[in-house]
Amino acid sequence: MKILVIGSGGREHALVWKLAQSPHATQMWCAPGNAGIAQERLAKNSALVECVNLGAEDLPKLLVFAQEKKADLIVVGPDNPLALGIVDLFQKNGLRIWGPNQKAAQFESSKVFSQNFMEKYGIPTARAGTFSDAALAKKFAASLDGKCAVKADGLALGKGVLICASMAEANKAIDEILVGRAFGVAGANIVIQEFLEGMEISLHALCDGKTAKLFPTSQDHKRALDGDRGLNTGGMGTYSPTPFLTETQLAETGRKILEPFTRGCAVEGIDFHGILYPGIMLTKSGPKVLEFNARFGDPETQVYLPRLENDLVELLDASVSESLAKVELKWSPMSSVCVVMASGGYPGSYPKGKVITGLYEAAKLPNTKVFHAGTAKSGNEIVTNGGRVLGVTAWAKDLKSAQAVAYAVVEKIHFDGAHFRRDIAAKAL
Repeated sequence: MKILVIGSGGREHALVWKLAQSPHATQMWCAPGNAGIAQERLAKNSALVECVNLGAEDLPKLLVFAQEKKADLIVVGPDNPLALGIVDLFQKNGLRIWGPNQKAAQFESSKVFSQNFMEKYGIPTARAGTFSDAALAKKFAASLDGKCAVKADGLALGKGVLICASMAEANKAIDEILVGRAFGVAGANIVIQEFLEGMEISLHALCDGKTAKLFPTSQDHKRALDGDRGLNTGGMGTYSPTPFLTETQLAETGRKILEPFTRGCAVEGIDFHGILYPGIMLTKSGPKVLEFNARFGDPETQVYLPRLENDLVELLDASVSESLAKVELKWSPMSSVCVVMASGGYPGSYPKGKVITGLYEAAKLPNTKVFHAGTAKSGNEIVTNGGRVLGVTAWAKDLKSAQAVAYAVVEKIHFDGAHFRRDIAAKAL
């Protein structure tokens, strides 16, 4: 099977790494990929994965490439191409592509759509309002005493959510997004949600339009600094599983979200194939959905895939062909931890082109994998090329051991200005 993976981050490296282990994979490309992806080899024939210099949002060129290479399966990593309708375009041209179509991708590309859907179909969520008018938005924020989350409607690279603890902060956030257009057209509308207190976790479910298969829990660390301080990022690290839900509670939580979700999709004519990834707050009054994503989380993918015992090619194929009901997901009992090494300054502005050393030494350690997120090749060296540079992942019999190994690997890797959190998985321990 010839496979094309679209994207260039840590999530895509993890997807390529896992897909390459399948005996079904005979040739693989990644567009545009990164320096780590370019080093992966297929288990079946040792062929290198080929990185193709095509942007993840350049849909016409990606289509031509997939047609010319006769790709049997196209796997979409990031949210933007999904929101742009890559699945619809490829399907119209007779290609097998994994991911939600444009209508289904609205669960992530529009927080207003998502919030309205949850309220309509009884999915547990925060009290909220949707606004395009700043005065009305401020009035609603006042009804919450300013304790709220102000969210840009559209995609904003994981940075479009401002958490407010007072009216002054809420008014500033509303002005920043709606009036100052800090996130451009993504902030033409906003959702204001009451501030929910509790433990936040990530859930994932693989869907095929009819059936949804729930993953174990994971927990992302979104703030840039230890102790959940600093700015929101796309994620500074993650671990799986979390100790905050028992197997029974996880199944019940999944049922409360996925049953109304599936029912609502049927009513609305939404054909959801791909990953549904709800962010969940475990509140005193039960689990509530903060928001939906319509693709694998990054860096959650980097802790899920080392634990997944199924053949990923077969799973994605079942998701495309509506045959997930026949499949049982199998997970290793091991715990996994991913620590993100980021460029100094991230999530603000940061330099690129810093030489990374220690990757060769790190690669020798068992039960570890360094996933590349923002890297590039410069001559014979690998250099930084993004905000999140590497996802250093380890798995072991328990969480404490996995955490210790992940940080031991981090200590082997160096680049100028490297920044990482030192408390990944601490909440569980």
